[in-house]
Amino acid sequence: MTSTERAIAAAEAHSAHNYHPLPVVVASAEGAWMTDVEGKRYLDMLAGYSALNFGHGNRRLIDAAKAQLERVTLTSRAFHHDRFAAFCTELAELCGMEMVLPMNTGAEAVETAVKTARKWGYRVKGVPDGRAKIIVADNNFHGRTTTIVSFSTDPEARVDFGPYTPGFGIVPYGDLAAMEAALDAAGDDAVAVLLEPIQGEAGVLVPPAGYLAGVRELTRARNVLFIADEIQSGLGRTGRTFACEHEGVVPDVYVLGKALGGGVVPVSAVVSSHEVLGVYRPGEHGSTFGGNPLACAVALEVIAILRTGEFQQRATELGEHLHGELGLLVGGPGQRSGVRAVRGRGLWAGVDIDPALGTGRQISEKLMDRGVLVKDTHGSTIRIAPPLVISKEDLDWGLDQLRAVLAG
Repeated sequence: MTSTERAIAAAEAHSAHNYHPLPVVVASAEGAWMTDVEGKRYLDMLAGYSALNFGHGNRRLIDAAKAQLERVTLTSRAFHHDRFAAFCTELAELCGMEMVLPMNTGAEAVETAVKTARKWGYRVKGVPDGRAKIIVADNNFHGRTTTIVSFSTDPEARVDFGPYTPGFGIVPYGDLAAMEAALDAAGDDAVAVLLEPIQGEAGVLVPPAGYLAGVRELTRARNVLFIADEIQSGLGRTGRTFACEHEGVVPDVYVLGKALGGGVVPVSAVVSSHEVLGVYRPGEHGSTFGGNPLACAVALEVIAILRTGEFQQRATELGEHLHGELGLLVGGPGQRSGVRAVRGRGLWAGVDIDPALGTGRQISEKLMDRGVLVKDTHGSTIRIAPPLVISKEDLDWGLDQLRAVLAG
């Protein structure tokens, strides 16, 4: 057996099979490249689902982590520590908000946003106890906790995990009329709309122009919170700090994660106003590791990097190039092509593969054989989301490998 085969066999024998990874075993990584246990290099075109926006081993982030490791890594929230205030202040400023509630994972942050919206509804809006309603979109992916899968429409995420948490209404993504009807049906019990500005797991689905702005108007008119799940779409991925900015929209609540930890440590947060996050009293919500010193130190460096605008600009420029090249792969009427459609924004794309050519998994495996790592979703779609540090030359090389695979 090879080193790869031995490692995979051991993992299969001793870990729950809740993932189906590509058969590559990564040993090291730098920038946009990863190296496996056999010494083969791969171009990372997934970036940990946007957790690695700033690349593997980003020196600024690694140095920030190392410096904090030598000082203090965890206090729990039983005590104050000297990085917490700066983290909350600077993240709030980056978001144009007032308060931060730090957690660890994206799912924890979404759960926190759900609890926050309900508490705000009862404490501030005056919704009768137990009647708060949150409207979400179909094909959403907000995490995998019991409450979150309760409003999922993906059978793989939902089946066998009931009974499900009530209090959610589901409408078609991108359908403003359906959203308005759902809010009207919920009436004064509606406390929030929870949306991904771009649906990542669904295949990088971008809503129709004006949709987010329309949702903002609907929620504002009805005194309902607009919660934007920017865990994948935020922090530079789409060419703006937040994907909502493409429509000039500022939600009531940002839910952040993934890139906030720079691919070094898990960091997530709910960011909002005093009116919204001010509903909490000590003991009502928390996390042992949420807002720990190590997490704050790394996230502060992420915020500093984002303030320069460098990565937002890179995502804009390289994203235009990416989508221009991918667009050339889409076959027109009567044309044979391995690509049926391309969607996305910035350095983020969903590519629908013609099923006659293979499944998304099969295309991903063929790209892996050629030294490019992507991941499939929903059968026939592959997602492309390289670290924002990728060079144009490396991006073009990766696209050349895709062309080769599509050509057979």
